[in-house]
Amino acid sequence: MTASPDRAAHLPGLRRRRLLAAAGGVAGLGALALAGCSGGGIAGTGAGKGDGTPRRGGRLRAAFAGGGASETLDPHLGNLFADAARSKALFDKLADYGADLSAVPRLAEGWEPNAALDRWTVTLRRAEFHDGKPVTAADVLYSYRRIADPAQAYRARASLEPIDLKASRARGERTVEFVLKRPTAEFPNVIAAFGTSIVQDGATAFDRDPIGSGPFRLVSFAPGRSTVLRRNDTHWDGAPHLDELEFVVANEESARINALLGGQIEYAHELNPATGRAHEKGGAIEIVRLRNSAMQAFAMKSDRPPFDDPRVREAFFLIADRQELVDGALSGAGEIGNDLFGKGYEYYADELPQREQDIGRARRLLRQAGAEDLRVTLDTSSVAAGFTEAAGIFRDQAARAGVTVDVRMGSKDSYWKDILDTGTLSCYRSGAMPIESHISQRLLTDSTTNATRWRDKTFDALYHRAQSTRDRTDRAALYGRMQRQLHAEGGFLVWGFGDWILGTARSLRGVVREAPANTLDWARFDKVWLA
Repeated sequence: MTASPDRAAHLPGLRRRRLLAAAGGVAGLGALALAGCSGGGIAGTGAGKGDGTPRRGGRLRAAFAGGGASETLDPHLGNLFADAARSKALFDKLADYGADLSAVPRLAEGWEPNAALDRWTVTLRRAEFHDGKPVTAADVLYSYRRIADPAQAYRARASLEPIDLKASRARGERTVEFVLKRPTAEFPNVIAAFGTSIVQDGATAFDRDPIGSGPFRLVSFAPGRSTVLRRNDTHWDGAPHLDELEFVVANEESARINALLGGQIEYAHELNPATGRAHEKGGAIEIVRLRNSAMQAFAMKSDRPPFDDPRVREAFFLIADRQELVDGALSGAGEIGNDLFGKGYEYYADELPQREQDIGRARRLLRQAGAEDLRVTLDTSSVAAGFTEAAGIFRDQAARAGVTVDVRMGSKDSYWKDILDTGTLSCYRSGAMPIESHISQRLLTDSTTNATRWRDKTFDALYHRAQSTRDRTDRAALYGRMQRQLHAEGGFLVWGFGDWILGTARSLRGVVREAPANTLDWARFDKVWLA
């Protein structure tokens, strides 16, 4: 399986993840010489080319859609892109994802497995929390045990499932021995997972006093309004160029672009395709396109009518005209999907035939399921670019198959939480992550962000087998089997992959242009500067 040529051309940094030579063909294993790696930043990713010499000072104001009064600085609770950006500024993870979705060391200086792949030794770099205390193995184990608490619903809990945290232990102040429940070939992806920030041993009061090891320190936090941070001069990866960083909540896309044009902010996250096209050549602001990095989908809840019948799910796959959705909802700024996450990523099943609209077969499947006059509610919101447009387009497509779709607008503040538990059909999107992380966080029986309520014990077992398989070819075959099942009967109708569009002031320099959403250099403000 190879990355699609179109995707590679659009996003040069997104290649098959690097395979490091090791016995048995295991990707990313062996004694890795990772000391001193900081994950790219300005050097190594093309950021700052032609941007001049970094300048120190100033306050950067960055606008994101937020989560209202319920927002928190707890890095393990975050679920929004604004949460991820704030956590990245205040905290560090052991590892993060590079532009090619390989694990890049952060607080971890290196990692090494035993021969059986069921024990991994992680060595920490010398780093300090904001209060001057060193980051230790005890902090790492506390953080992971907190995330794994079954009484909580922390997003990364499913990602950490392979680790036996009772048996894992500190082997000195800066060494952690992770004992795994089964051999896991791609353990670096586990410690790079979204939501796995390292906090101080015993920390609980994050909204009042979030002491992290990140490049910025907290000045003030007003949930649903703004967060002000100040440079951490002792950060292990070097002090940021900026004096201060302010996150401003602006849920309406029009508010973000108007604030950018009016000079009230310097960074506007997530603009819609029409806005990007309108301002791309105007010269007043810079438009940054992170090519095809956002999965666009409809999530069908497979545990309740009508989508508990796989024939209905297949009918909806066949109702969708993917090109019409990309052209209409994304203004053509993307490419069509094939009901699978991760187009172009390692293990993506690109050998599966591209699904196309087939209204006749959709009608027959609905008739077989006793759902000829089906009426469903499609939840959407203006929380994400293209959602409302996609809902209207799909409503019209479904009508051709005799399905009535009632579009219901949800709250921007609570949309992502609401669609996890309620409704049957919803607009959905995702940033980048390895395919195995998408599976662990969203598709296993105990995944905490399982928006499709996909629960299949055989599927779970295949995932665990894949994680434990040493040979990459055999592992890819297992991921292929899982994706064939999802393509046939899964709950995600993945209709496209859209460009992630950012707007920046012309004075903002050093923004990485090859960083899919959710990767290390996306929304990374410690390496940018104001000219």
